[in-house]
Amino acid sequence: MAGSGSETPSSDREYPKGPSVSSIGQDAVQGRRARKRPADQAFRGITTGAGVLILVVLAGVAAFLLIEAWPAFVAPAEEIPGEGGLVVYIWPLVFGTLLAAALALVLAAPLAVLIALFITHYAPRRIAQFLGYVIDLLAAVPSIIYGLWGFTVLAPATLAPTGWLAENLGFIPFFAGPASTTGRTMFTTVLVLAVMILPIITAVIREAFLQTPKLFEEASLALGATRLEMIRMAVLPFGGSSILSGSMLGLGRALGETMAVAIVLSASGGISFNLISSGNPATIAANIALEFPESSGIAIDTLIASGLVLFAITLVVNMIARAVINRRTDFSGAS
Repeated sequence: MAGSGSETPSSDREYPKGPSVSSIGQDAVQGRRARKRPADQAFRGITTGAGVLILVVLAGVAAFLLIEAWPAFVAPAEEIPGEGGLVVYIWPLVFGTLLAAALALVLAAPLAVLIALFITHYAPRRIAQFLGYVIDLLAAVPSIIYGLWGFTVLAPATLAPTGWLAENLGFIPFFAGPASTTGRTMFTTVLVLAVMILPIITAVIREAFLQTPKLFEEASLALGATRLEMIRMAVLPFGGSSILSGSMLGLGRALGETMAVAIVLSASGGISFNLISSGNPATIAANIALEFPESSGIAIDTLIASGLVLFAITLVVNMIARAVINRRTDFSGAS
């Protein structure tokens, strides 16, 4: 038929071309850019500024301490309090600070892990909730309250135990004696600091243990593990980084604690590992609090220099802890 010869086969028909996938993507990107509103840009600027602000504050504090402490760094040794030079003045304070904080951490960290395990895996629900409230409450108690408790209650209560330690364990440098008759010793100070940092460490570890995947715990129990073995194989490895984080958080508070130590500790200066005698080394923060009101001139600069040292110690400790935590996290992810 003549009419049929003029028809175009269906396979040869040309259809209008739609937009390609790439052009759609470009249009979407341009649309998002066009829809950017001033409020979005303003909020991004605010959040960026908040992130930069913490770095500015850190640098500002470091610069202030360095500028104010510089006269003490360049002053002659005879002008520094004690007339022994800046290092001779600060080193016993550094020793006392590190000794008190380290021993408090040694006491508090294992106990915090045990308390967190009891709350998350052994205690009934109501008791666990109650203990959680108590821990959060203790973490918020002002340090001066702990100091007053240590001075009025704990210090007298340690007289008999420290006397026994000096008599029976005097061969250990920590308990060499003679025991103090007031109880205001480094031994009491360490106990107070341990009680202070215990709820902080416990709260961090408790939250980490609660985040342990139930699948890990159930799989361990299904394979025949006891509850203790399940905790050792599933819970503790999962919360290892948080245990370290909480411990470093508690250590930071112990390093910088001021009022509680100033109230409890009767410091005489010097360097001594004896925890129960009257010859107690001072700490940096407590020494600043006690000496600053009556100081002037180069003495104030010296105190600020000791504060700069404490600032550096805290910063270094936290940097090391963060590096260890990141390394543990990377190792866990790789395994």
